[in-house]
Amino acid sequence: MQHQPISIRPFLGAKNYDLSRSFYRDLGFEEVVLSPNMSLFQTQGIGFYLQNAYVQDWVDNTMVFLQVDDVDRYWNELSALDLPAKYPGVRLVPVRVESWGKECFLTDPSGNLWHFGVFNK
Repeated sequence: MQHQPISIRPFLGAKNYDLSRSFYRDLGFEEVVLSPNMSLFQTQGIGFYLQNAYVQDWVDNTMVFLQVDDVDRYWNELSALDLPAKYPGVRLVPVRVESWGKECFLTDPSGNLWHFGVFNK
């Protein structure tokens, strides 16, 4: 196959759509409303779709890995947002060192799990 990928955009479910929209805007994503039930959230050319749809088994098994340039700086900026105090159910897990690199974790208000990390060179 010869193709030129342009982007990959996962679909995330939202238990409380308006709350999740606010959460992702606070996280620094720009929202583009596509319909009353779906928005594109993007930053620096990457993005994902947030849907006003919630299936617990689906959301409980959703993980997204976002590679960042400096996970320690990202952790500090993420912590400063104090998202767990603003949004019920949000959890932060500090940076962990793994054999392949480093990562920290953020669970959104619906239960979607985000990994933010860097790979060893």
